[in-house]
Amino acid sequence: MLVGRTLGGMSDEVAIRVRGLRKAYGDNVAVAGLDLDVHRGEVFALLGPNGAGKSTTVEILEGYRRRDAGEVQVLGIDPESVLGTRRARSSEGLAADWRSRVGIVLQGTGEFDELTVAEVVSHFAGFYPSGDDPDKVIERVGLAGKARARTHTLSGGQKRRLDVALGIIGRPALLFLDEPTTGFDPEARREFWELIRDLSAAGTTIVLTTHYLDEAEALADRVGVIAGGRLIEVAAPDSLGRRREALATVSWRTPDGQVESAESATPTALVTELAARFGGEVPGLTVTRPTLEDIYLRMIGQR
Repeated sequence: MLVGRTLGGMSDEVAIRVRGLRKAYGDNVAVAGLDLDVHRGEVFALLGPNGAGKSTTVEILEGYRRRDAGEVQVLGIDPESVLGTRRARSSEGLAADWRSRVGIVLQGTGEFDELTVAEVVSHFAGFYPSGDDPDKVIERVGLAGKARARTHTLSGGQKRRLDVALGIIGRPALLFLDEPTTGFDPEARREFWELIRDLSAAGTTIVLTTHYLDEAEALADRVGVIAGGRLIEVAAPDSLGRRREALATVSWRTPDGQVESAESATPTALVTELAARFGGEVPGLTVTRPTLEDIYLRMIGQR
């Protein structure tokens, strides 16, 4: 039974449940006992340096890689059950239904140079028993003006939108996004973020992997930091690594032009004190707290 939506669009119901996940390649342990819950309706960002076990974890969740140990449930199904070719007919039907509910947007879906956007999306729609309307999906991802354009004429950002169209044409309940805005210019990234927010607002659960910390902060309800095959912490972006409790840095410029700064747990009180000292406006005043990137780099550096 579905429960009510909570703050940030999340539900108390779990879309992904992982306990004790382990995967090794020979002597190299990629994932070492990982536990994770992703709630229905949330945008969850998985962060970590290259080689941390991020890609292996996501591939197991997507049903493309076998695990060595642990329990995994994705939309109520063990993804490993969709692997392999020797399955009973009933299992095949279950696997096909699960696949239709999971959308995946890889770093590159493929090349369809001689096909138009409309032809590619319509072709992929035929793979699903209840695929969405291709024209509506094309409009939804902002490619309505390019529907008749051949895909090789699209810009990088437009090709990425096409990738998303192919990922959502099956009306997925869960969408995996792998480095979705790599190579985007700032304007294209912001437009893409709006698309992701729209998908989330419509109830799609989204798992995002990205190296852009500002992207994770802008989009994610929660972030998880993985390093050495282990999940270090899961929290809202503004509270990861006790970020809310971090000292603020207050900087100002002295009458002789020098810049001074101080860390404070009560920056408002310090600014009030400075204003009194300067008789009003404080020259060059800035108040900053650690960014998500600062916290992230500290966390993986400690590993």
